[in-house]
Amino acid sequence: MDAPLALVEALSDSRLIVWSPEEGRKLYGEGYYGKPLGIPKPKEDFEAPLVLDPIEGIYLLEKGMISVCSGEEKKEVGLEELRAIARKTLEGLDEKYIVYRDLRERGYVVTPGIKYGCDFAVYEKGPGLDHAPFLVKVKSSLDGLTAAELVEAGRLATTVRKTFIIAMVSGEEIRFLSFKWWKP
Repeated sequence: MDAPLALVEALSDSRLIVWSPEEGRKLYGEGYYGKPLGIPKPKEDFEAPLVLDPIEGIYLLEKGMISVCSGEEKKEVGLEELRAIARKTLEGLDEKYIVYRDLRERGYVVTPGIKYGCDFAVYEKGPGLDHAPFLVKVKSSLDGLTAAELVEAGRLATTVRKTFIIAMVSGEEIRFLSFKWWKP
């Protein structure tokens, strides 16, 4: 990519904002990145700033799709500085980023999964085009899994009729464990 699609401002709480609606629409149109401010079910023709999740911002900066600035003087923020900012507010950032990047590189649309109580909601086409068939919880392989976490995964998968995936991360390696509950 020659030039970044958008200029993004990094706020102190690790949120990232694309103030220009035009630039926000371009990013959103490239892969459903971010969420337009105040628009619960966005279409591609919105007229609002775009809010990016810190993990999305790191990915987009790494891909050269955005440039990031911070502060009143609009100082440029590099990749490692953005990671450091995000680590302050997002526990397990490195493991979550490895999983996010892997899923994006496989062609999935990955959004924050907070409304489902997990790390990511994963779409095959995109929000508004299909429902997220997968929910992903990221864990370090050093943490292990408890019986309660397995039951929670199964109950959530059943309740929302989605496949629940636990992504176990060890270094750069990811093992995906899926839970899909059915009635015999």
